[in-house]
Amino acid sequence: MEISISSLATGIDTVWVLLCAAMVFLMEAGFAALEAGFIRSKNALNIIMKVIMDCTVGMLGYFAAGFAIMYGLDHAGIIGASGFFLKGDMSHLGLRIPLTAYWLFQAAFAIAMATIVSGAVAERMKFAPYIVFSFIATVLIYPIAGHWVWSSNGWLNKLGMMDFAGSAVVHSLGGWASLAAVFVLGPRTGKFAKDGSVNVLPGHNLPLAALGAFILWFGWFGFNPGSTLSGLDLNIARIAVNTNLAAAAGGTVAAIYTMIKYGKADPSMAINGALGGLVAITASCAYVEPISAVLIGGICGVLIVLAVTFFDSIGADDPVGAIAVHGVCGTFGTIALGFFAENGGLFYSGSLKLLGIQVLGVLVVSAWGFAATFGLFSLLKATVGIRVSVEDEIEGLDVAEHGITAYNDLECNPLKTISHTPVGGIAVASGWQAAE
Repeated sequence: MEISISSLATGIDTVWVLLCAAMVFLMEAGFAALEAGFIRSKNALNIIMKVIMDCTVGMLGYFAAGFAIMYGLDHAGIIGASGFFLKGDMSHLGLRIPLTAYWLFQAAFAIAMATIVSGAVAERMKFAPYIVFSFIATVLIYPIAGHWVWSSNGWLNKLGMMDFAGSAVVHSLGGWASLAAVFVLGPRTGKFAKDGSVNVLPGHNLPLAALGAFILWFGWFGFNPGSTLSGLDLNIARIAVNTNLAAAAGGTVAAIYTMIKYGKADPSMAINGALGGLVAITASCAYVEPISAVLIGGICGVLIVLAVTFFDSIGADDPVGAIAVHGVCGTFGTIALGFFAENGGLFYSGSLKLLGIQVLGVLVVSAWGFAATFGLFSLLKATVGIRVSVEDEIEGLDVAEHGITAYNDLECNPLKTISHTPVGGIAVASGWQAAE
């Protein structure tokens, strides 16, 4: 059989997108390990189960309706209305690859957005209501924001908003949705003292959290370069380099900054600093120079430390730092594009136009994520309830919700306290002890 140049190009692009889709899906393993490591051992299985539900229920929701709402035809730029269950004519997308390959890549993004919230609500949210959130997030919350920015008819797209792989659409949306969820859910028992001081509820396995971060870092090479949808686009090399440099700068600066601020380098901050750099560069990785990627990532290394401290100060209990990593750094990265973009950025063109569009876009997307999640969590709270009992929280959600523990040769001591002042991070000491 004779193969044409066109069919060969289609084949290469299809393999590229499928490979990148698999890498983005692998990020769920990274989320699971990161979040499990950052929380106490008695809740490790519960958080992994919530991530699994994102991959199962969330995937089905995006198949049934989310993709159609995000990329279906519409005439107002607000919401799509064709392509449910991957049926119907979607030729308006102008794809060179099969629709199913494109869907799989996009579905991996959708479940990533939902999973961002899972870490923020860890250790005290009921399992069943979380499933409802995961479904609604992938069917409605994420697809509507995605339609505005990434659909050719989306109103923010028409304004000229740029968000190459989702600093706003995935990360800002998920980060500020996390803040809304945390406000409605409330802090973990014992997190804040009566005088407002913050108690450390340390994670049980920082090496596991670090492994999760490395898996996420690896997956980002599918997340960002894969968004070209073409293995023949030579810009994938610069996109990958920018992605890597931003992560390296974020981790480096976070480690050095905590060393200066607290006298010791904080591992949790270094981990989240690297992730913050990855989140921030996601919007601009295809549009900026490598030196700009270093600057964007490096700034996030400081933002992470400041943001974690700030959210603690306002009573927003986020066990894994999701709001700081995804909300703060996603917002910053989207706006930073307005400064650093080689084509239209303020530092290159002297024009404020793109910067203004980026600010408007990320504010709208963030507000939508916050408002929709706040409303959904409030409704769930008023109906089925979203929080486990204090007794179940003390016992641990692994046993209370699933009837099994993650580590059968260890026992968690929920009353264990930390006698020293924490370095300043999210999870700086072990929360388990050997069974006697």
